[in-house]
Amino acid sequence: MRVNSKQLQRASPVLQAARRGRRTTESQPLLPPLHLYRRILREHKNLPVLQRELGDNYVKNEFKLHKNTDNPLHIVGFLASWQDYLHLISKGEWLEGTLTSEVLEKLSPEQVVQLYELMKETQQVRDGKTNDREDH
Repeated sequence: MRVNSKQLQRASPVLQAARRGRRTTESQPLLPPLHLYRRILREHKNLPVLQRELGDNYVKNEFKLHKNTDNPLHIVGFLASWQDYLHLISKGEWLEGTLTSEVLEKLSPEQVVQLYELMKETQQVRDGKTNDREDH
């Protein structure tokens, strides 16, 4: 993710408009990507071992996949979502976290598939089952 301060300044009006529709009442500025990434991984240390492993792998993969994103709208949305996640886990509210119907309706078909696969993986981890083979 190639983000500099000028891009974040240009995206600021977009961020403000996007945040108006979000549940978060806190209006905190976005953290830089690397700082946000490190804070999330640090906060994962407070999670149970299985959730930490799953969370760490997921965060690392998502940040790697979005590393070369240049679109300011995508960058702002990505960082805002992960910052919301950071606030959720840092307050210990991660167990009660749910997706609203508005969020689900906005997901692309690929995101729905990814969410479903994540749900299946977390259920397997919860049930103590592991799936060592890849069926793709």
